[in-house]
Amino acid sequence: MSDRNETPHLILQQLGQKKCNGSVESATENITIEQIKAVVSKQESKLTGADLSAMCREIMGTCVAMRIKVEGMDAREAIQATKEGRFNEYFA
Repeated sequence: MSDRNETPHLILQQLGQKKCNGSVESATENITIEQIKAVVSKQESKLTGADLSAMCREIMGTCVAMRIKVEGMDAREAIQATKEGRFNEYFA
């Protein structure tokens, strides 16, 4: 990681790891919505989302690229679940 304030570094920091395995099929890293919110709080000035849910989806997008599961599901599925309101209790 080039910069300690970049989103991938902050995600790895939340996971307590130095790097991810990088494989979709054998992804073992799993991040929670609460950990994503912690990353959002550090990156808020750099994110473009209109609300907390949208900013969390931006971080989940980085999780897609990093091959990290969100709440036990593929990050793409978690983004869709967030859009559908399945995680609304975290954004109240």
